[in-house]
Amino acid sequence: MRTREEVVDDLLVLAAQAGDAAAFERLATRWHPRLSRHARRLTGDADGARDAAQEAWVAIVRSLRRLRDPAMFGPWALRITGRRCADWIAHRRQARARTATSGPPAEPASQPGPDTVDLLRVRDALRRLDRSDRLLLAMFYLEGFSVAEIAHACSVPPGTVKSRLFHARERLRAALEVCDDAEDRR
Repeated sequence: MRTREEVVDDLLVLAAQAGDAAAFERLATRWHPRLSRHARRLTGDADGARDAAQEAWVAIVRSLRRLRDPAMFGPWALRITGRRCADWIAHRRQARARTATSGPPAEPASQPGPDTVDLLRVRDALRRLDRSDRLLLAMFYLEGFSVAEIAHACSVPPGTVKSRLFHARERLRAALEVCDDAEDRR
């Protein structure tokens, strides 16, 4: 059973595919915050997320007519955003490799509170995972996509998604333990 919001998105996608600019603008207004949050999770950088989300929208505009199932707009758009984030991360790594490693010393940070410590711990553990694991976990837990929707977005069987989710959770658990061990040594 599809929700009212999902049906509205489907209709907006169909209208946008037919060339209705107002429908596309409304679709973008509805989806931009989600794509931006997704990009922020993947890049860990506000400017990078903004750039990646913008580039994702350019790709979405160019290929929206080829989307066959309007109900899959969300997973499809998130996958495009994930690719743009990967591109941004690769460019950033290349730029860092080209620049000198010396720079001004960082200013000391203030002490974070207990909730911030937990969030930072999870964020640090997520950074230790592959991009594919981060993307899968974000789609399932943060964006609320079903196994079937993720399977369709990734072009794999649902059983493969379940297996990958299981292994991604195991790797996250191990990364959290590594973060805890590192924290204990400090």
